[in-house]
Amino acid sequence: MNQLLRAGQHAEALNKADRYLAGKPKDPQMRFLRGVVLTEAGRPDEAIAAFQKLTEDYPELPEPYNNLAVLYAGQAQFDKARAALEMAIRTNPSYATAHENLGDVYAKLASQAYSRALQLDAGNTAVQPKLALIREIFAGPGGRPAVSDREAPAPTAGRAAAPRR
Repeated sequence: MNQLLRAGQHAEALNKADRYLAGKPKDPQMRFLRGVVLTEAGRPDEAIAAFQKLTEDYPELPEPYNNLAVLYAGQAQFDKARAALEMAIRTNPSYATAHENLGDVYAKLASQAYSRALQLDAGNTAVQPKLALIREIFAGPGGRPAVSDREAPAPTAGRAAAPRR
């Protein structure tokens, strides 16, 4: 399954996951991997549904919340991303990836708030350096911002071992 995913063979990986789940529909590890495959295949709405259902059935697992947050952030739904990450951290306070992603979401929310403040008061000299600092944090190669004010940050998807039950 992981080899298929790494090779970009999303359709085959999804078929394999579906075949496995036909016999063991409650397996959280395979359901998680299926959500990852859907994400990698560029099917975010289906991946969101898969991870949401996984969080309903196994609310104690932090990884589905984290991956759900990554998908929400990718759709600029930062409040939903924040809530999902807070749930991931509640279930596992030492989940470093979720903490990092929460920081990214807060930074993006701050960027949006600072941008709005500048729209309302372009002469506010206190806001400009704050906004510049956040943009620098997310700057990509060549010093150009990796994300704009209208795009999501690039939180890290959970690559930890899939949950086991």
